[in-house]
Amino acid sequence: MDEFDDIRPYRDAEVGPAVFALADDPVFVAFASRFAVPGLGPRMRPLLQPLVRRLVKRQARRLHSVDDLQLLMARYLKTLLRGTSDGMTVTGLDALDRSHAYLFISNHRDIAMDPTLLNYSLWMEGHATTQVAIGDNLLGTGFRGDLMRLNKAFVVYRDVSGAKAALNAMRQTSAYMRTVLESGESVWIAQRQGRSKDGVDRTEPALLKMLHLAYRRDTATFSEWLRRVRLVPVSISYEIDPCAPIKARELYFRHTEGRYDKEPEEDAESIETGIAGFKGRIHLHFSPPVVGDYADADELAHHLDRRIVSNLVDYPTHEHARDHAQGGEGELATASPRARQAYLASLASCPDEHKPYFILQYANQVENRRTLERA
Repeated sequence: MDEFDDIRPYRDAEVGPAVFALADDPVFVAFASRFAVPGLGPRMRPLLQPLVRRLVKRQARRLHSVDDLQLLMARYLKTLLRGTSDGMTVTGLDALDRSHAYLFISNHRDIAMDPTLLNYSLWMEGHATTQVAIGDNLLGTGFRGDLMRLNKAFVVYRDVSGAKAALNAMRQTSAYMRTVLESGESVWIAQRQGRSKDGVDRTEPALLKMLHLAYRRDTATFSEWLRRVRLVPVSISYEIDPCAPIKARELYFRHTEGRYDKEPEEDAESIETGIAGFKGRIHLHFSPPVVGDYADADELAHHLDRRIVSNLVDYPTHEHARDHAQGGEGELATASPRARQAYLASLASCPDEHKPYFILQYANQVENRRTLERA
């Protein structure tokens, strides 16, 4: 058994059988039926499911590699984005060498869409796609975890008991990522454990220390390590966050009760909402690889924060929320009619006590930049 078998993505030979097995999962088939014919009402979708099941099995027989699957998914994603966004723009990729492997680190707003859009951006520009770090909590989301592992995702074990087990899990993750990078394949990881729920994007120094673990014997400093891994900050901006009401609920309970107990299906709900929900405009910015001398993980984390946050796009939704949070009326005049309607409907769907936390998520993106600029 390979030392990474319990965390690695599916390999080429495993893709076809894994997709074929998904066709026999009624929950997956119901999920896929939502996107097979956009606009089809929920009452009609069950009638479509036998056809979807046969289609998935037919496609599975044609899949012989991860690349085959990603090509198929890229076509579906293009259609999905036409229906759930006002378009996606990408900047900065022209400065990256297609022949190099990179360690991409980004802000984290959406469980599935962040790495999916990053890989789609790379694919469109002729770069190889990356392996993707996902938390072990996603293994409990049924077919959704399988789909992500089919799409080059590897597992980071976070929910482990005991200091020794936690250290071993970090060492395994770090060693795996080094192995992947040194094989010439890029890797993506979020800047923090879990998504940013309050709109404040911050890199966890502990994450950087974990990434450095596998290099400690031959790179004494973070500066030496940076030269080895080609660390690229990525800024992912959404005009609309479909999961904002879900996040507002969590923020409300954390503030009022000091804790939040996640429902068993909440991650699955967030994944599906993030995929199917309207996102307005989307922008990804790839910064140049980080170079320079950094005394410790805290200093490097602060630098990454400045790079990531300074390249986020403040859309009318963020400006509206900031003005609203400061007691003003806010303006949405430059938002598209669809984005304006989606944003206001999303806000209206929140109970009154959750609405300040909804506004906070959007407003904090603007305030976070100003805080970092003053630091």
